Amino acid sequence: MHSSIALLALAVASATAYTPATNMAMVDEINSKQSSWVAHMSPRFEDKPIEHVEQLCGTFLDPEVVTKLPSKEEIHPVEVEFFSAMAIPAEFDSRTAFPKCAKVIGHIRDQAQCGSCWAFASTEAFNDRLCIASDGEFQTLLSPMDTVECCGFFACQSMGCNGGQPGNAWKWFTKTGVVSGGDYTDIDAGTSCIPYQYVAGGDAPKIKCGKKCSESGYATAYANDKHKASSAYALKSIDAMQQDIMQYGPISGAFVVYEDFPAYKSGVYSHTTGKQLGGHAIKIIGW
Repeated sequence: MHSSIALLALAVASATAYTPATNMAMVDEINSKQSSWVAHMSPRFEDKPIEHVEQLCGTFLDPEVVTKLPSKEEIHPVEVEFFSAMAIPAEFDSRTAFPKCAKVIGHIRDQAQCGSCWAFASTEAFNDRLCIASDGEFQTLLSPMDTVECCGFFACQSMGCNGGQPGNAWKWFTKTGVVSGGDYTDIDAGTSCIPYQYVAGGDAPKIKCGKKCSESGYATAYANDKHKASSAYALKSIDAMQQDIMQYGPISGAFVVYEDFPAYKSGVYSHTTGKQLGGHAIKIIGW
């Protein structure tokens, strides 16, 4: 009898511990406190617990790791004078500035229920820059899955779906490179080496870094499908970020996610209420 009561008490405690990712009280509080952005009951999170959002925050915001990347100035000192004289417009959109690559830059990808934002932000920005550097000839999607599985702990201080370092992924691009890879819907199409293997609501894939393409119908071998970056560097001011985007294309960045962010709908976000949930990596295409 006593053990049954204990189990019942545990079940009740677990049920009452559920915290929704979004709720109307928070939405109303956000919208009443400021006017720079609009909150709503996001369909993506309205029926999910807050832990669901935390799982997506897969970027380690460790300043010790970030500062290990060389600065832009240290790698290309000649470009400092060019950047310093470069006028920064009030608005800039990489999709319109580089129209030949608008489709690649504007392609929205889904990390599903995996803390792989660090791999998406880095791989996608590199993808955009390859297209821009080729004057629009390179339109192939690169594989966040290859980054997730092969840019591991020893190479990138990263742990797949359990989080990683976007900056170290960029260093991995210079040393190892990343293969082509479409989205989950491209599996079995044979059009890329390693399409993304996760889908929202689905089981975790069994694929591991095996140095070969997951698509048997893809004609190019894994080793021959690698695309490498020429350099990896950190941008340490807003002006440097803007000037770099204008010259070379989108960059990867990261920010702290708070409990109010899952309710974001539109506008210029600023933290309004709630505690920190983790770090999230993103691709910055303009301002």
